[in-house]
Amino acid sequence: MSGPAPALEMRGITKQYPGVLANDDISLDVKQGEIHALLGENGAGKTTLMNILYGLVQPDAGEILVDGRAATIRQPSDAIALGIGMVHQHFMLIPVLSVADNVVLGQETMRGPVLLDMDAARRRISVLAEQLGFTGIDPSTRIEQLSVGQQQRIEILKAIYRGARVLILDEPTAVLTPQETTEMFTVFRRLRAEGTSIVFISHKLDEVLEIADRITVIRRGRVVGSRRPAETDQNELAEMMVGREVSLTVDRGESHPAEAVLDVKGLHALDDRRHEVVRGVDLEVRAGEILGIAGVAGNGQDELVEAIVGLRRPSAGTVTLAGHDITGLAARRTREAGVAYVPADRQRYGLVLRAPLTENLVLTSYHREPYSRGIVLNEAAIQATAARLIADFDIRTPSATVGAGTLSGGNQQKLIVAREFGEDVRLLILDQPTRGLDVGSVEFIHKQAIAKRDEGVAILLVSAELDEVLELSDRVAVMYRGQLVATFTAEEVRRETVGLLMATGQAAPLAADAAEGVA
Repeated sequence: MSGPAPALEMRGITKQYPGVLANDDISLDVKQGEIHALLGENGAGKTTLMNILYGLVQPDAGEILVDGRAATIRQPSDAIALGIGMVHQHFMLIPVLSVADNVVLGQETMRGPVLLDMDAARRRISVLAEQLGFTGIDPSTRIEQLSVGQQQRIEILKAIYRGARVLILDEPTAVLTPQETTEMFTVFRRLRAEGTSIVFISHKLDEVLEIADRITVIRRGRVVGSRRPAETDQNELAEMMVGREVSLTVDRGESHPAEAVLDVKGLHALDDRRHEVVRGVDLEVRAGEILGIAGVAGNGQDELVEAIVGLRRPSAGTVTLAGHDITGLAARRTREAGVAYVPADRQRYGLVLRAPLTENLVLTSYHREPYSRGIVLNEAAIQATAARLIADFDIRTPSATVGAGTLSGGNQQKLIVAREFGEDVRLLILDQPTRGLDVGSVEFIHKQAIAKRDEGVAILLVSAELDEVLELSDRVAVMYRGQLVATFTAEEVRRETVGLLMATGQAAPLAADAAEGVA
């Protein structure tokens, strides 16, 4: 006697784009109440496959079954009607609208044929949020007032509000802190226990092994294997994803720091709401070293970096580059002084999404030779540089002329990294440099960062990935509520101490101190 039909089946899904076979005869099933992880490199075809399932893309061949019955999904409304919800890697929320407005948009509760019944909608949202364990959500709060982790919860709440029984999560933890990820996993397990099926797309192998019931790996558009977490480990999954053995640890080697390149003294800065979020920061980064800043997101790291690179004017303090005061300089002049920058928000600050890759790869240098002379662009030089960087950084694209917005999130990140690492600079600022990248790409970027350091470049690293900070950095500083509360050398840093400083701003008392207190 056969068991119940899978909640979802995709059979023989094929999708061809000009120059790219994104999905090649892919078959996948998700059982009722199962968390099924989907792993693959950037550009492997995972997001295309899920966009087909959600009706955003039409396949060239194959079929989809929901609860054992063939389904036709031509647009997202068809998917929603079938109980399929999707939380995209880049949130689909309207910042100026409230939580309630975003959740009910397109699924409004009506009071009669004309009037909206927002009171009923808010009550239902509050009840649903409580059931999901989302504490402290006010349906009247505007999205722009919420943290990234809270916005992630609203995306999930929106999908469940619309009746999702199959939930697609595309890189759901890419922008979350470790604490937020732990809380989100509690929500996923609660949903699974209630019968919701989850497709979990991620590059984080440790998270996949922790949360998934089954894992399917896609490489270059094809399924290369499936595993249960108890049957595999990170090394095997990484090799399946990339097609070769991958080093999951960083061989940092010995650094040889020289003179100070970046010297920040007494820096203060306000956020967009005019609240002081950087409060008297002093830091120094020397040539030939990596200084990593650890901290929970929202403690002033982004504003600190923006004040250094010229995207935010400091309210007090100085920024000195190789002995020259660059405090408050415009971003272009800071760049010309020798600062390269990988921003945390790749779509807002890193790319012009509608522009081709060729233009994005010279976005910060097109006005200089060899890319231009006067007002005339040297297209041959631009195209040659683009071809070299696309090959060197393995950017998966059908062409250098497609818009940057057509690439997967991970390949957009590699596009920015290729441009910034390709420059001859004194200071390289990396803000979340490997967010959304697969293990092979992370390995490559880490090696490139170490190579830059060994060339004598000063590197300031900001990352929400504590492991990345600890593995790459020659010195580690901890940022808490706008201040650097401690700095450690690589030899003396301890993960537990850094974690405690990130959470509370204070380290645990030394054993001797504790004993003295007891005595």
